[in-house]
Amino acid sequence: MLAIYLILIAIFFTLVWVGWRFFVYVPRFKEVNDENKVNDLGCVAATKKKRKDVVSILPNPPAEDFSIKPSPFESKKIKRVLLPLASLFLVLLVVGITLHFNSLHVIAPFLPKEYSQVAHIQGTFTEAKLEPPPALPPEIFISAAAIAARPGIATADRDWSKLDPHFVQVVLLVMKKMNERGYPMALLEGYRSPERQDGLATQVNVVTKAKGGQSKHQYGLAVDLAPMKDGKIIISERDKWAFEAYQALGEEAVAAGLTWGGVWSFKDYGHIEKAGSLAALMRSK
Repeated sequence: MLAIYLILIAIFFTLVWVGWRFFVYVPRFKEVNDENKVNDLGCVAATKKKRKDVVSILPNPPAEDFSIKPSPFESKKIKRVLLPLASLFLVLLVVGITLHFNSLHVIAPFLPKEYSQVAHIQGTFTEAKLEPPPALPPEIFISAAAIAARPGIATADRDWSKLDPHFVQVVLLVMKKMNERGYPMALLEGYRSPERQDGLATQVNVVTKAKGGQSKHQYGLAVDLAPMKDGKIIISERDKWAFEAYQALGEEAVAAGLTWGGVWSFKDYGHIEKAGSLAALMRSK
Protein backbone atom coordinates (compact mmCIF):
# COMPACT_ATOMS: atom_id res chain seq x y z
CA MET A 1 0.00 0.00 0.00
CA LEU A 2 2.88 2.37 0.79
CA ALA A 3 4.34 1.74 -2.66
CA ILE A 4 1.07 2.82 -4.27
CA TYR A 5 1.09 6.11 -2.37
CA LEU A 6 4.72 6.74 -3.33
CA ILE A 7 3.90 6.13 -7.01
CA LEU A 8 0.96 8.54 -6.89
CA ILE A 9 3.08 11.21 -5.17
CA ALA A 10 5.85 10.80 -7.77
CA ILE A 11 3.35 11.16 -10.62
CA PHE A 12 1.86 14.25 -8.98
CA PHE A 13 5.21 16.01 -8.69
CA THR A 14 6.07 15.00 -12.25
CA LEU A 15 2.93 16.70 -13.49
CA VAL A 16 3.75 19.80 -11.43
CA TRP A 17 7.26 19.93 -12.88
CA VAL A 18 6.04 19.51 -16.47
CA GLY A 19 3.51 22.29 -16.04
CA TRP A 20 6.06 24.64 -14.46
CA ARG A 21 8.89 23.88 -16.84
CA PHE A 22 7.08 24.07 -20.14
CA PHE A 23 3.99 26.19 -19.51
CA VAL A 24 4.88 28.71 -16.78
CA TYR A 25 8.64 29.20 -16.39
CA VAL A 26 10.48 31.39 -18.97
CA PRO A 27 14.35 31.30 -18.86
CA ARG A 28 15.98 34.65 -18.18
CA PHE A 29 18.69 34.16 -20.78
CA LYS A 30 15.99 34.27 -23.44
CA GLU A 31 15.00 37.74 -22.31
CA VAL A 32 18.67 38.85 -22.34
CA ASN A 33 19.13 37.50 -25.86
CA ASP A 34 16.10 39.43 -27.01
CA GLU A 35 17.64 42.64 -25.67
CA ASN A 36 21.02 41.85 -27.28
CA LYS A 37 19.35 41.35 -30.62
CA VAL A 38 18.23 44.96 -30.57
CA ASN A 39 21.72 46.19 -29.66
CA ASP A 40 23.40 44.08 -32.31
CA LEU A 41 21.25 45.32 -35.17
CA GLY A 42 23.38 48.44 -35.50
CA CYS A 43 26.54 46.37 -35.90
CA VAL A 44 25.20 44.06 -38.56
CA ALA A 45 26.06 46.34 -41.49
CA ALA A 46 29.61 47.01 -40.28
CA THR A 47 30.24 43.34 -39.59
CA LYS A 48 29.13 42.36 -43.09
CA LYS A 49 31.40 45.03 -44.63
CA LYS A 50 34.44 43.87 -42.68
CA ARG A 51 33.72 40.26 -43.60
CA LYS A 52 33.70 41.15 -47.30
CA ASP A 53 37.04 42.97 -46.98
CA VAL A 54 38.63 39.97 -45.27
CA VAL A 55 37.27 37.55 -47.79
CA SER A 56 38.61 39.61 -50.67
CA ILE A 57 42.15 39.52 -49.19
CA LEU A 58 42.24 35.77 -48.44
CA PRO A 59 43.46 33.62 -51.36
CA ASN A 60 40.96 30.85 -50.71
CA PRO A 61 37.94 32.16 -48.85
CA PRO A 62 36.35 29.59 -46.53
CA ALA A 63 33.17 28.01 -47.70
CA GLU A 64 30.02 29.09 -45.96
CA ASP A 65 28.45 26.72 -43.46
CA PHE A 66 25.40 25.19 -45.12
CA SER A 67 24.55 22.75 -42.27
CA ILE A 68 20.80 22.51 -41.66
CA LYS A 69 19.73 23.54 -38.20
CA PRO A 70 16.31 22.82 -36.77
CA SER A 71 13.94 25.72 -36.91
CA PRO A 72 13.05 27.16 -33.50
CA PHE A 73 9.45 27.41 -34.68
CA GLU A 74 9.26 23.69 -35.50
CA SER A 75 10.83 22.77 -32.16
CA LYS A 76 8.24 24.81 -30.29
CA LYS A 77 5.46 23.30 -32.35
CA ILE A 78 6.58 19.76 -31.47
CA LYS A 79 6.70 20.64 -27.77
CA ARG A 80 3.21 22.12 -27.92
CA VAL A 81 1.88 18.86 -29.35
CA LEU A 82 3.84 16.30 -27.34
CA LEU A 83 3.72 17.91 -23.91
CA PRO A 84 -0.09 18.05 -23.65
CA LEU A 85 -0.23 14.42 -24.82
CA ALA A 86 2.32 13.38 -22.23
CA SER A 87 0.43 15.25 -19.52
CA LEU A 88 -2.84 13.63 -20.57
CA PHE A 89 -1.19 10.21 -20.45
CA LEU A 90 0.06 10.82 -16.90
CA VAL A 91 -3.37 12.02 -15.77
CA LEU A 92 -5.04 8.93 -17.24
CA LEU A 93 -2.41 6.78 -15.56
CA VAL A 94 -3.23 8.31 -12.17
CA VAL A 95 -6.95 7.81 -12.73
CA GLY A 96 -6.41 4.20 -13.82
CA ILE A 97 -4.30 3.34 -10.79
CA THR A 98 -6.81 5.01 -8.48
CA LEU A 99 -9.75 3.09 -9.95
CA HIS A 100 -7.82 -0.18 -9.89
CA PHE A 101 -7.04 0.07 -6.19
CA ASN A 102 -10.30 1.74 -5.23
CA SER A 103 -11.75 -1.45 -3.75
CA LEU A 104 -8.86 -1.65 -1.28
CA HIS A 105 -10.12 1.49 0.44
CA VAL A 106 -13.73 0.31 0.98
CA ILE A 107 -14.52 -0.10 4.67
CA ALA A 108 -17.12 -2.79 5.28
CA PRO A 109 -18.99 -1.10 8.19
CA PHE A 110 -19.67 1.94 5.99
CA LEU A 111 -21.28 -0.02 3.13
CA PRO A 112 -24.99 0.65 2.59
CA LYS A 113 -27.08 -1.52 4.87
CA GLU A 114 -29.20 -2.89 2.06
CA TYR A 115 -26.13 -3.86 0.05
CA SER A 116 -24.63 -5.66 3.03
CA GLN A 117 -27.85 -7.60 3.57
CA VAL A 118 -28.11 -8.65 -0.07
CA ALA A 119 -24.43 -9.63 -0.22
CA HIS A 120 -24.81 -11.70 2.95
CA ILE A 121 -27.92 -13.47 1.65
CA GLN A 122 -26.41 -14.14 -1.78
CA GLY A 123 -23.29 -15.53 -0.17
CA THR A 124 -25.39 -17.90 1.91
CA PHE A 125 -27.30 -19.12 -1.17
CA THR A 126 -24.05 -19.66 -3.07
CA GLU A 127 -22.68 -21.92 -0.35
CA ALA A 128 -25.72 -24.23 -0.24
CA LYS A 129 -29.30 -24.06 -1.46
CA LEU A 130 -31.71 -24.50 1.40
CA GLU A 131 -34.46 -27.08 1.10
CA PRO A 132 -37.98 -26.68 2.56
CA PRO A 133 -38.69 -28.80 5.65
CA PRO A 134 -40.88 -31.91 5.36
CA ALA A 135 -44.63 -31.34 5.43
CA LEU A 136 -46.16 -31.52 8.88
CA PRO A 137 -49.00 -33.94 9.68
CA PRO A 138 -52.44 -32.46 8.87
CA GLU A 139 -53.74 -33.08 12.39
CA ILE A 140 -51.40 -30.42 13.75
CA PHE A 141 -53.43 -27.78 11.88
CA ILE A 142 -56.88 -28.99 12.92
CA SER A 143 -56.56 -28.53 16.66
CA ALA A 144 -59.17 -26.36 18.36
CA ALA A 145 -56.60 -23.74 19.32
CA ALA A 146 -55.23 -23.48 15.78
CA ILE A 147 -58.67 -23.17 14.21
CA ALA A 148 -59.75 -20.57 16.77
CA ALA A 149 -56.66 -18.45 16.15
CA ARG A 150 -56.70 -18.80 12.37
CA PRO A 151 -60.00 -19.89 10.76
CA GLY A 152 -59.58 -22.07 7.68
CA ILE A 153 -56.02 -22.99 8.59
CA ALA A 154 -56.69 -26.68 7.94
CA THR A 155 -57.27 -26.04 4.22
CA ALA A 156 -54.55 -23.40 3.78
CA ASP A 157 -52.02 -23.92 1.00
CA ARG A 158 -48.55 -24.88 2.28
CA ASP A 159 -46.96 -25.82 -1.04
CA TRP A 160 -43.50 -24.21 -1.20
CA SER A 161 -43.30 -24.71 -4.97
CA LYS A 162 -46.07 -22.11 -5.52
CA LEU A 163 -43.92 -19.36 -3.98
CA ASP A 164 -41.24 -17.23 -5.58
CA PRO A 165 -37.99 -19.31 -5.52
CA HIS A 166 -35.76 -16.47 -4.34
CA PHE A 167 -38.25 -15.45 -1.67
CA VAL A 168 -38.42 -19.08 -0.51
CA GLN A 169 -34.66 -19.11 0.08
CA VAL A 170 -34.85 -15.97 2.19
CA VAL A 171 -37.72 -17.39 4.27
CA LEU A 172 -35.87 -20.68 4.79
CA LEU A 173 -32.83 -18.72 5.95
CA VAL A 174 -35.00 -16.85 8.46
CA MET A 175 -36.47 -20.14 9.69
CA LYS A 176 -32.97 -21.55 10.09
CA LYS A 177 -31.92 -18.55 12.18
CA MET A 178 -35.07 -18.89 14.29
CA ASN A 179 -34.37 -22.56 14.95
CA GLU A 180 -30.85 -21.66 16.09
CA ARG A 181 -32.37 -19.19 18.55
CA GLY A 182 -34.64 -21.89 19.99
CA TYR A 183 -37.82 -20.95 18.13
CA PRO A 184 -38.63 -23.57 15.49
CA MET A 185 -41.17 -22.20 13.01
CA ALA A 186 -43.85 -23.88 10.90
CA LEU A 187 -45.40 -22.67 7.65
CA LEU A 188 -49.09 -21.91 8.21
CA GLU A 189 -49.86 -20.59 4.75
CA GLY A 190 -47.98 -19.58 1.62
CA TYR A 191 -49.88 -19.02 -1.62
CA ARG A 192 -53.44 -17.78 -1.12
CA SER A 193 -56.04 -17.58 -3.87
CA PRO A 194 -57.97 -14.33 -4.45
CA GLU A 195 -61.19 -16.10 -3.41
CA ARG A 196 -59.74 -17.22 -0.09
CA GLN A 197 -58.31 -13.75 0.44
CA ASP A 198 -61.75 -12.19 0.02
CA GLY A 199 -63.22 -14.74 2.45
CA LEU A 200 -60.64 -13.95 5.14
CA ALA A 201 -61.18 -10.20 4.71
CA THR A 202 -64.98 -10.42 5.18
CA GLN A 203 -65.27 -12.97 7.99
CA VAL A 204 -66.19 -12.00 11.55
CA ASN A 205 -62.80 -12.92 13.03
CA VAL A 206 -60.76 -10.61 10.78
CA VAL A 207 -57.22 -11.78 10.11
CA THR A 208 -56.50 -9.50 7.16
CA LYS A 209 -57.80 -6.28 5.62
CA ALA A 210 -56.45 -6.92 2.12
CA LYS A 211 -58.89 -8.11 -0.53
CA GLY A 212 -58.21 -10.50 -3.37
CA GLY A 213 -55.32 -9.30 -5.54
CA GLN A 214 -54.13 -6.82 -2.90
CA SER A 215 -52.05 -9.25 -0.84
CA LYS A 216 -48.59 -10.54 -1.71
CA HIS A 217 -49.86 -14.02 -0.85
CA GLN A 218 -51.49 -14.09 -4.30
CA TYR A 219 -48.09 -13.56 -5.93
CA GLY A 220 -46.01 -16.00 -3.88
CA LEU A 221 -44.22 -13.22 -2.03
CA ALA A 222 -45.63 -13.66 1.49
CA VAL A 223 -45.95 -16.38 4.11
CA ASP A 224 -47.52 -16.84 7.53
CA LEU A 225 -45.37 -18.61 10.12
CA ALA A 226 -46.00 -19.76 13.69
CA PRO A 227 -43.68 -21.10 16.42
CA MET A 228 -43.78 -24.74 17.48
CA LYS A 229 -43.31 -26.02 21.00
CA ASP A 230 -43.53 -29.63 22.16
CA GLY A 231 -44.85 -30.68 18.75
CA LYS A 232 -47.70 -28.15 18.81
CA ILE A 233 -48.24 -24.93 16.88
CA ILE A 234 -48.80 -21.87 19.06
CA ILE A 235 -50.42 -19.21 16.88
CA SER A 236 -51.74 -16.77 19.47
CA GLU A 237 -49.32 -14.02 20.49
CA ARG A 238 -51.04 -13.93 23.91
CA ASP A 239 -48.79 -16.81 24.88
CA LYS A 240 -45.67 -15.29 26.45
CA TRP A 241 -43.24 -17.70 24.79
CA ALA A 242 -44.97 -17.32 21.41
CA PHE A 243 -44.84 -13.53 21.71
CA GLU A 244 -41.09 -13.72 22.30
CA ALA A 245 -40.80 -15.99 19.27
CA TYR A 246 -42.71 -13.50 17.10
CA GLN A 247 -40.45 -10.67 18.26
CA ALA A 248 -37.43 -12.75 17.27
CA LEU A 249 -39.10 -13.47 13.93
CA GLY A 250 -39.44 -9.73 13.34
CA GLU A 251 -35.75 -9.18 14.07
CA GLU A 252 -34.61 -11.93 11.73
CA ALA A 253 -37.02 -10.91 8.96
CA VAL A 254 -35.86 -7.29 9.01
CA ALA A 255 -32.21 -8.41 9.09
CA ALA A 256 -32.89 -10.47 5.94
CA GLY A 257 -34.45 -7.48 4.17
CA LEU A 258 -38.09 -8.59 4.54
CA THR A 259 -41.15 -6.78 5.90
CA TRP A 260 -42.67 -8.01 9.17
CA GLY A 261 -46.40 -7.69 9.80
CA GLY A 262 -45.82 -7.06 13.49
CA VAL A 263 -45.00 -3.40 12.80
CA TRP A 264 -48.28 -2.66 11.01
CA SER A 265 -51.21 -0.85 12.62
CA PHE A 266 -53.17 -4.07 12.06
CA LYS A 267 -50.77 -6.48 13.77
CA ASP A 268 -49.98 -9.70 11.93
CA TYR A 269 -47.10 -11.13 13.95
CA GLY A 270 -46.57 -14.30 11.94
CA HIS A 271 -46.63 -12.58 8.55
CA ILE A 272 -43.44 -11.81 6.61
CA GLU A 273 -43.24 -10.68 3.00
CA LYS A 274 -40.89 -9.31 0.39
CA ALA A 275 -40.19 -5.62 0.96
CA GLY A 276 -41.50 -3.00 -1.46
CA SER A 277 -44.85 -1.99 -2.87
CA LEU A 278 -46.77 -4.64 -4.76
CA ALA A 279 -46.95 -2.45 -7.89
CA ALA A 280 -43.17 -1.95 -7.93
CA LEU A 281 -42.50 -5.66 -7.42
CA MET A 282 -44.80 -6.56 -10.30
CA ARG A 283 -43.06 -4.07 -12.61
CA SER A 284 -39.65 -5.50 -11.76
CA LYS A 285 -40.65 -9.02 -12.83
